[in-house]
Amino acid sequence: MSPRPYQLGRRQAQIDESRRRVLDAARARLGGKAHGFSVDAVARHADVARATVYYQFGSKSGLLEAVCDDLAEEGGVSDLAGAFTAADLPSALREFAAVFGRFWAVDRAAMRRLRALAALDEDVAAVIGARDERRLQALTALLAKHGSPPDAVRAVYALTAFETYDALAGAADIRTAVPVVARLARTAVDGPSAPSAGNSTRS
Repeated sequence: MSPRPYQLGRRQAQIDESRRRVLDAARARLGGKAHGFSVDAVARHADVARATVYYQFGSKSGLLEAVCDDLAEEGGVSDLAGAFTAADLPSALREFAAVFGRFWAVDRAAMRRLRALAALDEDVAAVIGARDERRLQALTALLAKHGSPPDAVRAVYALTAFETYDALAGAADIRTAVPVVARLARTAVDGPSAPSAGNSTRS
């Protein structure tokens, strides 16, 4: 029997383990107090060669994309489909707010650092900007599906940003902001006379 399949499987496992170490190192760098975010710094933290990071992720931007994908998977962003199958707009807004509450809560320190770095680092800004654009597009489609006015999109987009949840939650778990965000989003769409969504919102 040829040992090749076993060797290939072992090699793939090593690659997967190395990739996981790099992603964990990148998140640790973002969530910690270390200054700066670079491929060299992440490689040192993960105890791998700089070339390994480039081989697996292609570039600093590729690494950042992978970190964001990792956070999105852990945060259950794929559950956003539930907002589009909701029976009505209030339910859709509650689900949208809840999904992003869970996502922003996955690694609050790393999220905060990523968004702060976006103001200083063009690579980070490009990655975060693209992710925010996806949220905007999803909201545009969701509100259009329910016949909401186009001018409400930007308001709900601002309300579902990390910075809004972070500020509203204060020192508490970021998911505690979900009912408030859902209620404000409903008001932004329907106006001040909209019924409160806070009591029925789940996080």
